[in-house]
Amino acid sequence: MNMPTRLFVILALAVAVGLATAISPYASASPDGLNKVAEDKQFIDTEKPHSIQDDSPIPDYAFPGVDNERVAKGLAGFVGVLFVFALGYGIASVVRRRDSGGRSGVRA
Repeated sequence: MNMPTRLFVILALAVAVGLATAISPYASASPDGLNKVAEDKQFIDTEKPHSIQDDSPIPDYAFPGVDNERVAKGLAGFVGVLFVFALGYGIASVVRRRDSGGRSGVRA
């Protein structure tokens, strides 16, 4: 990765982490559209979470074990951004290696 690209990635990651950490605690607590309809039609109490939600590492967009709700949501945003970045970076690295595997390194 050349220097301008590396600098861009670092700055973009810093902005994303900063926004996710600082702004996510202030996200609206109002229900989304589906939950609002379920409340209005009075079938919200019959809702059962999918089994994958029981095993979620960060349930309800709040980091577990943290008593302060704003801090818990900020941590969830921070961890979420880092996880998605690491996943994307890993996939890009694998694809880059596979693409350059049969080439001599000479670019057109």
